[in-house]
Amino acid sequence: QVQLVESGGGLVQPGGSLRLSCETSGLTLRSEWMYWVRQAPGKDLEWVSSIFCGDASIWYSDAVKGRFTTSCDNTKNTLFLQMGSLKFEDTAVYFCATDRGGTNRGKGTQVTVSS
Repeated sequence: QVQLVESGGGLVQPGGSLRLSCETSGLTLRSEWMYWVRQAPGKDLEWVSSIFCGDASIWYSDAVKGRFTTSCDNTKNTLFLQMGSLKFEDTAVYFCATDRGGTNRGKGTQVTVSS
């Protein structure tokens, strides 16, 4: 059974940084495409990034490209999302998922960007 547990969210000022983690179990991370998705208040799930942990092929949405970096630690089966230059509009619950649509995702971690 696949389990995904996100952590690292919090309150940060605009321009600040946060690093999110996603601990996985029940899968072999280096063999998987993994995804970060987010859901802002009152909005649908939004795809943020995709990574194939086997060769670090990575894709980002235009909204976060150049500001966010996703990576894997295959030895720890953990996925990361390093977020920088945060904006108010990055406020959302962030999830890691095994599909781009976020159907199979963890419980999420809240990121709030506020001054």
